[in-house]
Amino acid sequence: MEVRVVYLAGLLASAYGVAVSSISDSSKAVTFPEGFLFGVATASYQIEGAWNEDGKGVNIWDTHTHTRSDLIADQSTGDIACDSYHKYKEDVQLMKELGVDFYRFSFSWSRILPNGHVNEVNQAGIDYYNNLIDELTANGIQPYATMYHWDLPQPLQDIGGWPNPVIAEYFEDYARILFSNFGDRVKYWITFNEPSTFTGGYESEKGHAPSIGALGVGKYLATHTVLKAHARVYHLYDENFRASQQGKIGMSINVPWCEPLDNATIYIDACERQQQFEMGLYAHPIYSEEGDYPDIVKERVAENSLNEGFTRSRLPTFTQEEVAYIKGTHDFFGLNHYSTYLGFPLPNSDGEPSVIKDMGTMILPDPSWQGSASVWLYVVPWGLRKQLNRVKEEYNNPAVIITENGFSDHGELNDTDRINYVTSYLTEMLKAINEDGCNVFGYTLWTLMDNFEWNEGYTERFGLYYVDFEDPERPRTIKESAKVYAEIISTAQIPERFRKNNEM
Repeated sequence: MEVRVVYLAGLLASAYGVAVSSISDSSKAVTFPEGFLFGVATASYQIEGAWNEDGKGVNIWDTHTHTRSDLIADQSTGDIACDSYHKYKEDVQLMKELGVDFYRFSFSWSRILPNGHVNEVNQAGIDYYNNLIDELTANGIQPYATMYHWDLPQPLQDIGGWPNPVIAEYFEDYARILFSNFGDRVKYWITFNEPSTFTGGYESEKGHAPSIGALGVGKYLATHTVLKAHARVYHLYDENFRASQQGKIGMSINVPWCEPLDNATIYIDACERQQQFEMGLYAHPIYSEEGDYPDIVKERVAENSLNEGFTRSRLPTFTQEEVAYIKGTHDFFGLNHYSTYLGFPLPNSDGEPSVIKDMGTMILPDPSWQGSASVWLYVVPWGLRKQLNRVKEEYNNPAVIITENGFSDHGELNDTDRINYVTSYLTEMLKAINEDGCNVFGYTLWTLMDNFEWNEGYTERFGLYYVDFEDPERPRTIKESAKVYAEIISTAQIPERFRKNNEM
């Protein structure tokens, strides 16, 4: 859920004279389409706890928090987190209280396959997820399952992790276990959550797990494997499970909107590069008509690589057979969107190889935008509408579900900023649907309850329910935002008191 942000002293916006303009609010529609789906999301490492219980193996976030506590804002871990491993029934009741249609959760690969391989299946892990799924369905809540939300089994990292192409085969083996055990009830599958973020763990030695600083190389190698792994799983489902299980498969891709800092061509081009490196790197091979990486990505990385003395591009090349194999492997487009930035060209640099250098774009917020508890998250509702239209135009208006959207604070129960964020973003999403014809069928609010927020530990809170992490019982307390979200779901409308124009 993190976005790469580069800040400049003085927040250059005023120096460039950025115009502040409003987007017209021609539509008075405040009602969600019939059948529109509402949900909440979590991730296994962030909520489950029980990190070494009942046969679970060690994953890269266990290792990261235990050995690199200097990278965690409060030196905390997810060892206990929200203790959802033991409190899942209580959590399902929170969802029932909200009235959500679905719950997006993730499987812990290490809880099911302790060493990452199918030669050792942990029945206790299978039982846990069966119990969770059964509890959801018994309460009328659809399970939407993410296969991979950043917590690679440590034994697989020990052989190189995602940059190692063989991990695609192991991921397919893992997916087969998931389909076989849970596919009779799970009908929406997300292969990967935010690949742009977790592959970045191979780009910086001070970033997310596994924190390996293979600048300009690691992220691309990991991306190449991830795309192959996604395609293998899609074809596995097509060939062996779709006929009997009738489910759908997609990927959740995170991308902020990039608004050109100026209307000059160089700024427009900078934001175009941002879109192609942040979204296109993952979406283009799967969702575009031609497949493969975007041309501008291939061209820029190849040119930089040769100038840096490499004999070939740092971005691996797909064969034509691989392009065809990956292209079209989707049933829906999962979009994670939180914020918007102003984009401008990165000055030419002779520095060491990096994805930022390849992209050639800097991003920063407008100083007038409201912030949050997260340094990367600003409240810019119109950016969601623009991003949805970009997906529509770029990929032939696919079926889209917003798989994450939410606001961070410090845990306030009367969380008016979160309420304003959610209602304003939902308003812009409705404009995209009703005025622009974007094919959006569902919305997922991040997150059900406060949890372990990766390198920020417990210093940032995104939950609809407050969790007291000082109490061993981890009690949950409802926030005002949960009440408003429940009202939106029950009425299928934006409440009248929150209907207003949104401005840049």
